[in-house]
Amino acid sequence: MSSVSEGRIPDSAVRSITRGPLRTTLRADDGVGIEAVYDPCTADDAAGGEAGGPGPAIVVAHGFTGSADRPAVRRAVRTFARYAAVVSFSFRGHGRSGGLSTVGDREVLDLAAAVAWARSLGHRRVVTVGFSMGGSVVLRHAATHQGGARGRTEAVAAVSAPARWYYRGTAPMRRVHWLVTRPTGRLVGRFGFATRIHTEDWDPVPLSPVEAVPLIAPTPLLIVHGDRDPYFPVDHPRMLAAAGPAQLWLEPGMGHAENAADDELLGRIAGWLIAARPAA
Repeated sequence: MSSVSEGRIPDSAVRSITRGPLRTTLRADDGVGIEAVYDPCTADDAAGGEAGGPGPAIVVAHGFTGSADRPAVRRAVRTFARYAAVVSFSFRGHGRSGGLSTVGDREVLDLAAAVAWARSLGHRRVVTVGFSMGGSVVLRHAATHQGGARGRTEAVAAVSAPARWYYRGTAPMRRVHWLVTRPTGRLVGRFGFATRIHTEDWDPVPLSPVEAVPLIAPTPLLIVHGDRDPYFPVDHPRMLAAAGPAQLWLEPGMGHAENAADDELLGRIAGWLIAARPAA
């Protein structure tokens, strides 16, 4: 799987804020079409943003084999929308997006396109939250888009994210590696999980999540992980939190990613994202 430049993201054709749900196709920097959904804030007392503009927006990055329309993602969107407008999208190779999944490499371009779209809708404060593979993507995105006003994020939450690549220490992760690396596995991914997976190895290997964390500051960073995660044990979140300034929430009894995050936890994450500011 080849890394590509994580630079400028083309603007969306949508320029004005909308009051209802909106679907569109974005273009990532390498031309891949990305399906995206905008849900306005549902709070009755939704406050405007800086200078009276729209309030904050939360961009949601789903896990591997997910999509913008998966029930767990839509549930997260509904919860987040009580606090802010929400942009959700399907990573390449997932849902109605084009291209092939590179399992966390070029997906940074997809997230950057979604962040830029949120800003094109008038949101000055844009924050990101990612689950599992999406968690690794929000970390790398925050590390590589510090300078660009349209692509950067004001706060980051990574939920159930791996700390390092090629982890095979649990049975679920060994099954994921079979799905990604074997022809039969990729067929199962395509027809069983509606996920179309790239056939090539990473070349070069992208920046790992734990290598990305030190580059994120001063952007506020939250690491969330369940102590019963069957994919990545708790040494992963601890390694991420130790790599740079970050808050760590180890959630008792929680499993993995968006499927395991209940509404109470999602609400706490949204509240943290909206309130977080760089340390003085």
